[in-house]
Amino acid sequence: MKPLFSILISLVFGLVIYSCKETANPTVVENLETSEDIRELYRPRFHFTPKANWMNDPNGMVYYNGQYHLFYQYYPDSTVWGPMHWGHARSKDLLHWEHRPIALYPDELGYIFSGSAVIDKENTAGFGKNAMIAIYTYHDPELEKEGSILFQTQGIAYSNDEGETWTKYKGNPVIPNPGVRDFRDPKVFWNQDKQKWQMVLVAKDHVQIYESEDLKAWHKLSDFRFEDKEKLGVWECPDLFKLPVENGEEEKWVLIISHGDGAPNGGSGTRYFIGDYDGTLFTTDQSESLWLDWGTDNYAGVTWNNEPNNRRIFIGWMSNWDYATSTPTEQWRSAMTLPRELSLHKNAGGYYLKNNAIPEFTDISSTPQKIAFDNENQITIKRTDLQQSSLRFNAELNSELQIILANKSGEKFVVMYNPETGIFSADRTKSGETGFNQKFINSSQQNIQIGKRDQLDFRLILDSCSIEIFINEGEFVLTNQIFPKEEYTELKIIPGKNSTINNLEIRSIKSVI
Repeated sequence: MKPLFSILISLVFGLVIYSCKETANPTVVENLETSEDIRELYRPRFHFTPKANWMNDPNGMVYYNGQYHLFYQYYPDSTVWGPMHWGHARSKDLLHWEHRPIALYPDELGYIFSGSAVIDKENTAGFGKNAMIAIYTYHDPELEKEGSILFQTQGIAYSNDEGETWTKYKGNPVIPNPGVRDFRDPKVFWNQDKQKWQMVLVAKDHVQIYESEDLKAWHKLSDFRFEDKEKLGVWECPDLFKLPVENGEEEKWVLIISHGDGAPNGGSGTRYFIGDYDGTLFTTDQSESLWLDWGTDNYAGVTWNNEPNNRRIFIGWMSNWDYATSTPTEQWRSAMTLPRELSLHKNAGGYYLKNNAIPEFTDISSTPQKIAFDNENQITIKRTDLQQSSLRFNAELNSELQIILANKSGEKFVVMYNPETGIFSADRTKSGETGFNQKFINSSQQNIQIGKRDQLDFRLILDSCSIEIFINEGEFVLTNQIFPKEEYTELKIIPGKNSTINNLEIRSIKSVI
């Protein structure tokens, strides 16, 4: 995927004004263990990052022979965006990643933009049984410079050694540009019902669906368009898949789309549609967008092909095009979200997705420390390992809830929920370094309308430069980058009058770097 054109060269709420009046006898829980500082400043300890230099979209996510493969948009010569390559990493558990050599380099047809990968089990393409085949967008900077709109086409490459070395198909491009600017990001999948390969890709402001018997000759089947009330940015990074509806026999299709601008809390974001797909045409009854993540820092995410347990596992780029090139890291730039399992649910309002951290995440988590809460006072938790931890609790709410993460320098990240308005909010205005980009400052105060609820389940996962907030096991998710100048060591939970906190526990998270 290409960044917004203007930068080619080179929990979550509205303004939160709060008064944290401490009770006379707050509960304080302390952990005096020290944690080793084994990272560069802001380097996550359990989220994927490149060893060095620039990274953006996840690409080519496929499982084969015991390994999850993660390819990604990569520029090996700088910490800002440049001529795109495909970086490569692999993992047996989606948490411990092994860096591999760069997979795909730019060539005479252009840069290597976003795409997907499949395992050709029956050798339909003729490149070998179980060949790993990448399908990606070529971006020709010379054609773009000349003013042509035909600068993006689709190409393929194959590997017979599990992604270690690659050969590009001599007949590239396999799909020429049909006369559309912003024609990119192919996601290929095997349609079991039709016994054919199918592809979704974006063409400026809509999705196109293609079909092939051999991954080389493609023909177009249909278009999917959606009349938004307010226009969003260019459509990017599509993904189409089927999911069963939880606690039922029904199945529905899900179409994920990312947008370079117009997300609920500013800049780029990812939404989805739920509907029906007959092998040719995707349709939806939705009248409004459903957003996969309401925070500012989850973009361009797609799911793994060939997942061995038929789960639908998602990962996103944990950044935002509004400020991605200027975040305050030096050796590397950008991280991925935690891998998340998607599940489909239905309530009185219709169908919706949950996205929650994969169950394997508990494998790198400590035994939970269960914390008593008398619900008469606020609770203050002091830990030296708070910056790499997971907090979870249930709340019965009759008044405003506040959660505050803070350090000794007075920096803080604040989460609030107001059951009277139904607004859940987060404020990173004073969370640490913010002055590196005005748009980061502008998006520091965020809102999400989750409705008036008297019971909620909260899970906060904190790493060096991020916080991922899961409400009701992923019914609502808010992902934020944060850059405290020193680690947070204090957590306050202020439940408000006549509210109850239950099952409060905190876990420390092991480093995987």
